Amino acid sequence: MPTPTDVVEALLFASDTPLEAERIREVLDLGDVREARQLVDELRARYEASSQGLQVVEVGGGYRMITRPEVAPWLVRLARARTRTRLSRPALEALAIIAYKQPVSRPEIDAVRGVNSEGVLDNLLERRLVRITGRKEAPGRPYLFETTREFLVAFGLRDVGDLPKVEGELVVPELAAVAEHGEAETQQDPGAGGADLSTGR
Repeated sequence: MPTPTDVVEALLFASDTPLEAERIREVLDLGDVREARQLVDELRARYEASSQGLQVVEVGGGYRMITRPEVAPWLVRLARARTRTRLSRPALEALAIIAYKQPVSRPEIDAVRGVNSEGVLDNLLERRLVRITGRKEAPGRPYLFETTREFLVAFGLRDVGDLPKVEGELVVPELAAVAEHGEAETQQDPGAGGADLSTGR
């Protein structure tokens, strides 16, 4: 008969997204979320004591089972043998702007980058790394973008507060040339494709 900790282990293994303490409480029919967190802590302690290749971490508002840093060299070898989904440099630029200035509109992103970001934003939306969170009260009422839970998971962050601190402040240039439809007059991005950094697990 599996113990509650065994069940939590199975849930984390089977889940392809971070599992919230409330969801664990619900599945195991526990009294409150504190019991769920205690079971997760017990599982963490079990892994720590046995020095396994896996560990449980808190990320994206929930818990996830991941590999330990010590086994990274072997995982890199495995990754080299398969095709990985990558983000282009333009996509990473736009993603960084959104992460640090969210919610932020496309004209503001274009102003910082100096090129049209429509293509890279479509790419980020398709990958579910960003989402549209509303419209800005500005000419043309452009969409506002913010990062998603998938973004936190892909970069191993608990929340946006875990983003690396940067010196100074990211300043959005004056949007003097915003067109009537709410888009900045910028050059077309030379390309939204390409390969730089992996967001795969």
